[in-house]
Amino acid sequence: MNEYEIIVVGGGHAGCEASLAAARMNHKTLLITGNKKNIADMPCNPSIGGPAKGIIVREIDALGGEMANNIDHSCLQVKMLNTKKGPAVRALRAQGDKVTYPEAMIKTLENQPNLTILEGIVEDLIVENNIIKGIILDDQTIIKSQIVILTTGTYLKAVILRGSTKTSSGPHGEKPSKHLSDNLKKLGFTIQRLKTGTPPRIAKNSIDFSKTSLEPGDSIGYTFSFDNKPMYDVANQISCHLVYSNDKTHKIIMDNLDKSSMYGGYVEGIGPRYCPSIEDKVVRFKDKERHQLFLEPESIYYDDIYIQGFSTSMPEDVQEKMVHSLEGLEKAEILKYAYAIEYDAIDPLQIKQSLETKIIENLYTAGQINGTSGYEEAAGQGLIAGINAARKLEKKPPLILKRNEAYIGVLIDDLVTKGTKEPYRMLTSRAEYRLLLRHDNADIRLREYGYQVGLISEEKYEKFIKKQQNINKLTNLLKSTKITPKKEVNDYFEKINTPKLSEGSTTLFDILKRPEINLSHLKHFIDIDFDIEVIEQVEINTKYEGYIAKANREAQKMLDLENIKIPTDINYDKINNLASEALQKLKEIKPTSIGQASRISGVNPADISILMVYLKKEKKI
Repeated sequence: MNEYEIIVVGGGHAGCEASLAAARMNHKTLLITGNKKNIADMPCNPSIGGPAKGIIVREIDALGGEMANNIDHSCLQVKMLNTKKGPAVRALRAQGDKVTYPEAMIKTLENQPNLTILEGIVEDLIVENNIIKGIILDDQTIIKSQIVILTTGTYLKAVILRGSTKTSSGPHGEKPSKHLSDNLKKLGFTIQRLKTGTPPRIAKNSIDFSKTSLEPGDSIGYTFSFDNKPMYDVANQISCHLVYSNDKTHKIIMDNLDKSSMYGGYVEGIGPRYCPSIEDKVVRFKDKERHQLFLEPESIYYDDIYIQGFSTSMPEDVQEKMVHSLEGLEKAEILKYAYAIEYDAIDPLQIKQSLETKIIENLYTAGQINGTSGYEEAAGQGLIAGINAARKLEKKPPLILKRNEAYIGVLIDDLVTKGTKEPYRMLTSRAEYRLLLRHDNADIRLREYGYQVGLISEEKYEKFIKKQQNINKLTNLLKSTKITPKKEVNDYFEKINTPKLSEGSTTLFDILKRPEINLSHLKHFIDIDFDIEVIEQVEINTKYEGYIAKANREAQKMLDLENIKIPTDINYDKINNLASEALQKLKEIKPTSIGQASRISGVNPADISILMVYLKKEKKI
């Protein structure tokens, strides 16, 4: 009988990161997937990144994960979003090649020491005294392990829906796991039914692109990984195109609404609020005359075009009418019809901040099984689950990222503290310290953690230390270099359209705070021979110095509360005057700190005060 230290169940984006992290931390790891060819598949959107999500990918790279490196090797088009807005909301988005991306990830997994890949369907867990001991496959094969990480994606009791038609299947017609969620329920997990969906795919040569708007990639080369240079031809990226729904589209949808899986009453699961189907958009936003739809290429190896924003669960004949109502798609050939997919997930309130479950020791969960949506959210959780599984074996404390340290920290904290009743999607608005959690500084926030857990090499770490030293060097140079209102200085200032100096001396650091000034202007006074990443950091840190300092002060208040730990053996029933809802939520969630307790929905400031008084009285803090 084979035995492993860690078994990862599921080969999606969470499973890839979890298994690579565990193996790279020198633990004998098994990755079990239903079909090896579908590892790292992109069953829905052919892209990686986007608002907030792109920052998660940078964080994965900073910690030593693989997603950023993989998309850098397989991108078709890259854009930096929100460039006209502040640095807090800028994020990278890349069109990925649906053939190259999984192929590259599979190759990485196959070449990883300590990692074995096995095809199989896991249907049950081996549990003794509430401790995981291994898994049982659908053919009754038993595989023992010390830790199991479940990253099952949408495969738990998966059902494909188009209109009134229901098919028991994964996204590509694969065999779903039919019994694992029932067995999780028997172990005490609360199971919820969720839903997501995907748009139709269209033959490229059947589209009249003259009726669409061109959406090219950026003329500047970008990478998700801090350690890569652009690997795509920046001047010859594959373009996307923009079209819009119209009155005709909306009428077809409204006339056939009862045939939709969702509105016809055929759907049990709850769909994503922030990625709704086109019929949901038309119903919910009746004031909108049209909705943006992007025509996105899926691969250079075939001609399928993905209609971003046109997810639907309508029957195939209605989908034909809907697609043909769009300008430029009047004669479009549908290669693959859209569908909704329902699947089982667990209530994330039943997992710890480490992503270990509260019910079964040494059982971890990551990705859509925890109620999230999106490749990036899944990969971020998978990385943390893999790291913490390895650290549990090593008898080390888990890596728990705080809300002011990472979007991954916000994501996990939201899940385990607030829970979710619908597929959770990361948004910049969910992060109260988003000015601190930027695209540009993910390595400064997290690379030290990656190095400490053993996922960042000495070479990469030394490069990172050098970057930090150069940031400090350039900052100190700006602060120590003073200029006075000499004629040549003011003549130059007049030339670059910035106010002249009147009296005294001013540092270049203060001059850089002017909105119209960047570091290239200051080369007139000093030699600035630094990498673009260093220059970018210094500019942002200088111009937003006051706002960053304010955000750090606010974050420190949160950290002070996080540092007040709540004992695991606390008996909330002994605390008088807690509101009934607060009592119920505190007992259910079992927060580890006052900070986490204060973020629980239904726990009010008065309840926190009562809890603090009790802890002090009992000398617990």
